[in-house]
Amino acid sequence: MAEKTGLPLKQEIFLEAGVHIGTKIRTNDMRRFVFRRRDDGLYILDLRQSAERLIAAAKLMARYKPEELLVVASRIYSSNPASKFSTITGVPMAKGRFIPGTMTNMSYKGFKEPKLLFVCDPKGEREAVSEGAKNGVPIIALCDTDNETKFVDLVIPINNKGKRSLALIFYILAREMALAQGQIKSYDEFKHDISHFETALFDDKKEEAGQEPGEETAQAQAAEEAKGEISAPKEEKAAPAEKPAEKGAES
Repeated sequence: MAEKTGLPLKQEIFLEAGVHIGTKIRTNDMRRFVFRRRDDGLYILDLRQSAERLIAAAKLMARYKPEELLVVASRIYSSNPASKFSTITGVPMAKGRFIPGTMTNMSYKGFKEPKLLFVCDPKGEREAVSEGAKNGVPIIALCDTDNETKFVDLVIPINNKGKRSLALIFYILAREMALAQGQIKSYDEFKHDISHFETALFDDKKEEAGQEPGEETAQAQAAEEAKGEISAPKEEKAAPAEKPAEKGAES
């Protein structure tokens, strides 16, 4: 555990995984979660808010029975660690393309009626968010700087595209849920390590499907540049005055 930072892990682990590295697009919804903008145009998320909200999400999820939850992970980079999370916690998941009617059509054989919904990307999993909202289901979402947060009840500002970032996210969620539910008394008792969530379920060629241009470059930059570059900010800093492009964020 990180020393006196309020983070559930050492800060350098977060930085090396690139959880704070956003995109070159920043929507108005995500403005309050941005720490600063880098010279290369990438927005940097406030690491402290990311960690605090991730832990809050885990504690909220721990209040429900596993079968009352649903994790939606449509892309390979999210479905791999989400599958590991599902196996460990017993929480059901929907991976790949989200089938319309999954939460609204009772005649559909895969019909689900969760009491809490967790999505990995509100833009890519728009249909799941829409159906959850129609049913009045509380929604937790991993949101990058290019996401809009309509219908999302708990925003976790975080890099939701990078493989290492997503593995770390689901590792922390699983560990924090186990702690909150009394399955473990300390982090040392958690049997799985981060590498378990990084292990691919599919071959690398398939994993490339759905990868956004430049996201792996951002991850490499995070490992090289971000270590020690950004300390968890004591307070949120405003983004630069120039108008960033906000095009491309879909509701």
